Formats: sequence, structure tokens, C-alpha cells
Amino acid sequence: QVYLTESGGGLVPAGGSLRLSCAFTGRSFSDYNMAWFRQAPGTEREFVAAIAWSGGTTKYTNSVEDRFTISRDSAAAAVYLQMTRLKPEDTAVYYCAARVGTFNYVFDAVAAYAYWGQGTQVTVSS
Repeated sequence: QVYLTESGGGLVPAGGSLRLSCAFTGRSFSDYNMAWFRQAPGTEREFVAAIAWSGGTTKYTNSVEDRFTISRDSAAAAVYLQMTRLKPEDTAVYYCAARVGTFNYVFDAVAAYAYWGQGTQVTVSS
């Protein structure tokens, strides 16, 4: 069983920055592709960013591509989302997700990920 625990959310003014962290336990971290999704009230969960098991391949949704950076640390068994130039429309609960597999293709569909964290709230004030 994989366990994911997010942290780092909070309230930030527009234009500010936050760094989300996701701690991975239960299995070998290097065997998993990782991703971040988000869900705002009344909307479906949407893809934000993903990173392959090796860290060599990343993918972003268009609205964050020049503002957010996903990274992973094998020694810490953690994945991070550095968010800069935050906008009110980035307000959502952010979820960490994991998918087993050592391939360099990254997936952006909710259904592709079997393991999820409990989420961390990010609120950007205007």
C-alpha cells in the first residue's frame, strides 16, 4: 500500500509563491510516476503536473506551465510543486497522486493514478 501526505498549502496573496510537498511511504518511491492534481469547489479534479519515475520527463497543464515546477527527491521519497506568480484561479485543494510504473511517459488523467493523498488547501487572495 502507498501512502501520500501533502503539506505546504495556505493563504497567499496574488503574485505570491508556495511550495507544496508530498511524502511517499509504503513502497519503493523510484517505482512510481507522480503527479499533482487540484479541485476547486463545484468543479472536477484537474491535472496540474506530473513527473516520471526518473525525473526525466515532466508535463504541465497549459495554465501553469510557466509558473509551476514539479520535482522529486528520491532520497527523501518526496515530490514537490513549486508555485510562483499565483493567481486567484489557482485556489483549490491540491492532491498528490502516484502510479506504479518505470516508464518515461507521464499521464494526466485522474483514472491513471491509483493512490491519492488527502489534499492540501491553497487559497490565493486577490
